[in-house]
Amino acid sequence: MSSTAAKTDSSHVDIAADRVAKIYAQAIIESAESAGCRPEVLRELAMLAREVLPQVPEAVAVFASPKVAAEEKDRIIDRIAGGTMTATTTNALHVLARHGRLGMLAAVVDAAERLADERDGRRQAVFTTAVPLDAAEQARIVAETEQALSAALKPRFSVDPAIIGGLVVRVGDTIYDQSVATGLARLGGRLQERNVHAIQNGEYSWHT
Repeated sequence: MSSTAAKTDSSHVDIAADRVAKIYAQAIIESAESAGCRPEVLRELAMLAREVLPQVPEAVAVFASPKVAAEEKDRIIDRIAGGTMTATTTNALHVLARHGRLGMLAAVVDAAERLADERDGRRQAVFTTAVPLDAAEQARIVAETEQALSAALKPRFSVDPAIIGGLVVRVGDTIYDQSVATGLARLGGRLQERNVHAIQNGEYSWHT
């Protein structure tokens, strides 16, 4: 089986911040596992980072500001948690606040989810296709990719009409083209044909 893999452009990645996020993520995961509440903690932190805080931009600004005392951030955390979150989640937020890292909560959550998946034997994978796939096609492409890479994957799908080849698979920091397996190459070809058909029928606008 031949494969082609390329590392993503590291110029777009803040390596230092990523390392810091991973350190806090590991501490949070280990604390949550010790308390037997890892799924709850991950769910609560993700909800806070992706659903709650985006609706309260002033809170985001306060959390990210080094001029705001940790004690004030602690008070905000207690108001937000309000007894609705686990003690482990609340403690994790307080630790981030005391170390001036609360502003990178979203990055910590991303790192914690990746670490949890790795511990469960899964690798996060992003499948980008030129056309939307139905559930059966998604299941087939995931199965073929898992077989090609000999790895269990946690998939997420996105659509980008600009992908001429029909399919790009990103696992961690590595991007794979369709040559990772004959099955993927065949599927990529089918997706490319669908994309051409869609363009010919005016279903997508093409921008260069």
